[in-house]
Amino acid sequence: MSKNTGSSMFRKVDVDEFDENKFQDDQVEGQESSGPDESEIQRLLNNKQNIEALQAVLKNPPLNTKNQAVKDKTFSLVIRVLSSFKTSDIDSGINALDDDSKDVLMKYVYRGFAEPSENTCGILLSWHEKVVAVGELGIIIRCLTDRKSV
Repeated sequence: MSKNTGSSMFRKVDVDEFDENKFQDDQVEGQESSGPDESEIQRLLNNKQNIEALQAVLKNPPLNTKNQAVKDKTFSLVIRVLSSFKTSDIDSGINALDDDSKDVLMKYVYRGFAEPSENTCGILLSWHEKVVAVGELGIIIRCLTDRKSV
């Protein structure tokens, strides 16, 4: 039989640390970003450098900021970049991205689904289909479970 010693030295995990009432988000105050440079993105789009514009717009997303105006501005910029692609060029644009950028792209696609407009639904569905084909179902899971929103 086991003997109750009353000792708590065997515990390695502080269970009080995971109390719901004490939860703090992982956001760090000093890491707020202002989003991508709009003039650089517009210059790339004017020069028909769509892939470079896509990489630039997804490079510095405002994930840690609580300023909704910055997030809205970046979202409209992402939609403008996604709209500039031809359907046949979407695959090459996605293949040029790294895994983190693909995850951010999927977050913007789902935000577009949440805020639909007449001219973006078809574009977003095309991008969703192509991103899921490359990133498989894991990209959807990571997008939906991440606490940081775009």
